[in-house]
Amino acid sequence: MSKAICPGSFDPITNGHLDVIERASKLFDEVVVVVMSNYKKKGSYTFTEEERAELIRKSTAFLGNVTVDIYDGLLAKYAQEKEITNIVKGLRAVTDFEDEFQQSIANRHMDQNLETIFLPCREENMFLSSSLVRQIGTMGGDISAFVPDSIATDIICRLKAK
Repeated sequence: MSKAICPGSFDPITNGHLDVIERASKLFDEVVVVVMSNYKKKGSYTFTEEERAELIRKSTAFLGNVTVDIYDGLLAKYAQEKEITNIVKGLRAVTDFEDEFQQSIANRHMDQNLETIFLPCREENMFLSSSLVRQIGTMGGDISAFVPDSIATDIICRLKAK
């Protein structure tokens, strides 16, 4: 059985994230979406890890082979613990590639069995990021086109409260 990890901070999950997860679910028998802490963002999250995981569960409920987990540590260690050798990462632009490529090399250095598969995002999501969604939503803008329908109200309510 082929398995893959889709890691990220997902604060919150966007339609771009969901697109990558859905496409990965067609490539692998099982996909584990892992809510991780980004050391660059520590202390600045809008949603707790548990809230982010629940938003992902609601967004991916229609995908029978996707599960959600939370992990605060090295991705390579998580992959070893779960015996998963594939990592799927979405790419929006060249700047994403530079970061993600560096991370994939580091992960492979820690575990030479790890393979990273890069999925370019669809054109309509190239500009989309969680931070953009938070910025627009916090300022009262309409983010409904940027996040999964099943969780749009949850996200809008949280961002308006900020």
